[in-house]
This record gives sequence, structure tokens and C-alpha cells, in this order.
Amino acid sequence: MSVRRRPRVGHIQFLNCLPIYWGLMRSGALLDVELTKADPDALNDALVRGDLDIGPISLVEYLRNADDLLLLPDLAVGSDGPVLSVNIVHRAPLETLDGKKVALGSTSRTGVMLARMLLDERYEARPEFVRMAPDLDAMLAETDAAVLIGDVALRAMYEAPSKGLMVTDLGAAWREWSGLPMVFAVWAARRDFAVTHPGMVKDVHEAFLRSRELCLAELDTVAESAARWEPFSAETLAGYFRVLDFSLGARQVAGLREFAARAHRLGTVPALPAEGPEFFGS
Repeated sequence: MSVRRRPRVGHIQFLNCLPIYWGLMRSGALLDVELTKADPDALNDALVRGDLDIGPISLVEYLRNADDLLLLPDLAVGSDGPVLSVNIVHRAPLETLDGKKVALGSTSRTGVMLARMLLDERYEARPEFVRMAPDLDAMLAETDAAVLIGDVALRAMYEAPSKGLMVTDLGAAWREWSGLPMVFAVWAARRDFAVTHPGMVKDVHEAFLRSRELCLAELDTVAESAARWEPFSAETLAGYFRVLDFSLGARQVAGLREFAARAHRLGTVPALPAEGPEFFGS
């Protein structure tokens, strides 16, 4: 008799994913999955390779691998305006970066693509991009601007002005540019796993949704707890969690489709089908 294994699920070790996983810890649902904690790059690659069954994946990598994946409904990390943790940090206005060096944080894929599109199409700046580890001081020691995501970007948002640096929040820039929300990461199940184990995918998806709702109802408590081990105050974290958008409704899907269309025009991702992304359970 074959032993039923637990689904292999990914977890991004960034603060922006804490609200999705907070309730999983509270409810004991983590006992029902084999959890892999890693940075976005590693989790992207693991899900695409098939080393994970379900997990978060950057929007760009989802678009590149949509044939093998099914989106989990109503679950994402994005913003409908400022996001605070996906930024370009720069010394001079963005339109002056044409021909200059811009460092790309190695843990960013969707943020990098958005920065490229924004600089090229809105500011007519075509810099030389250099991929580097996401360390702001090291990046700006060799370049004129840096694209950062996650916790290091959140720190930069608050620290850069005191260093005479400017910060462009890419969530706010996208909202101003497109009029739509920005989706940075989605949750997906491998299509082959979803076909074979639909009940497991349904259970994990429902646990994520319950976790998110529990966290959103207790954001101040979550922020106070996280502040014990993070270099941010509880007030800062609560404000950060409140600007994030963890839903994937009609407006968010419209933003996803608009990003996909613009990225496809640049030749960086395949075109989405006319009917849009395919969801688990649809």
C-alpha cells in the first residue's frame, strides 16, 4: 500500500508573505504540509522543476511557465498603489539613467521586469543593467541606481532619504502609469499535481485563505509579534501589512493581464491566452 505523502509547499522568507502564513502556524495546518522556506529565486526554480507541488511564484516566472501551473484563486501579493518593498533607489531622477549602470537585486524577477519597463517606456532611459546581490550600499558603490525587493527594499524606503537618495516605489509607479493594481507574486499548483491530487490542493488553498483572513483581522498583533525579531517597529510593520494586497479579484487579474501584455511586447514572456490565466478549480 502506497503511503500518502504530504504536499510540498513553498514559503517566501520575506515579511510580505507573513500574513499568508501567520494563521497556518496558529491553526497547526503546517503539520499537514512539507514546508520549504527559501528566497523567491529558489522557490521559483523549485516549483518550475517540480521539487514543490504548491507555492508562491513571481508573476514573471508564472507567465513563463503557465502551461505547467494552475493559479490558486484569490491569493497573491501585490498592491493598489504604494507597495513600500519593491523600489528603485537612485541618486538622480530616473530619466537621467540612460546609459548609466543600474544594479538589479538578485532576488527580484517581477520587480526587475517592472523597473525595466518603467525606465524604457515611461522615462526613455536605457541603462546598463548589472545583476548583484541585494545589498544597497554595495550596489550603489558601483552603480547609479538599484532595484530592490523585500525586506532590504523596505529598509531602504525609510533609510535612503537620510543618505540623500531618492526612492521610486514601483507599486505606486505602476498604479500611476496603468491605473491598475500590481501583482508581484501569485500562488500556483503544478498542473500535474493538481490533476492527481485535487483534494490536497483544495485543502492547502483553503488553509491559505483562512490564514490570510485570520491575519488581516489581527494585523496589529501580527505586527507586534514580528517586531520582536525584525528591525522595524510594530507600527511600521502594521502600516506595511495594510498597504499590501493579498487578493486576486477582477481588478488584480486586469492588472496581471496588463503587465503580461506589456512584458510580452518586450519579448520577455509568452502571451497569455485570450481567456486569461487558468485557475485551479475552474
